[in-house]
Amino acid sequence: MQKLTNKEEEIMQILWKLKKAFVKEVMAEITEDQPHYNTLSTIIRNLEDKGFVSHNAFGNTHQYFPKVKMEDYRKRFMNTAIDTYFNSSYKNMVSFFAEEEKISADELREILAIIENKK
Repeated sequence: MQKLTNKEEEIMQILWKLKKAFVKEVMAEITEDQPHYNTLSTIIRNLEDKGFVSHNAFGNTHQYFPKVKMEDYRKRFMNTAIDTYFNSSYKNMVSFFAEEEKISADELREILAIIENKK
């Protein structure tokens, strides 16, 4: 599975949310830095070439839908990020978020409860 660009990820987030959409419907969901219609269409076709998206044709119009589940991409992305930025250590990742004050002690206790309940 290839890594997506930021814009491709943004488009995939929209397609995962909408489940299926025409280019104009994807365009309506973009709130900032809205690309030109043709640019957006090209990005979606690139996603199709990469195997992330497919389409149903309605005459000259295409309705696109995700072929890759968000959960599958998230798993791959997170594993790569943890390997790359945290030396394959989940402890290092959690410590980073704790030091950045992005996770609270209560949230950490909830995570520990989830881990302990799985045993």
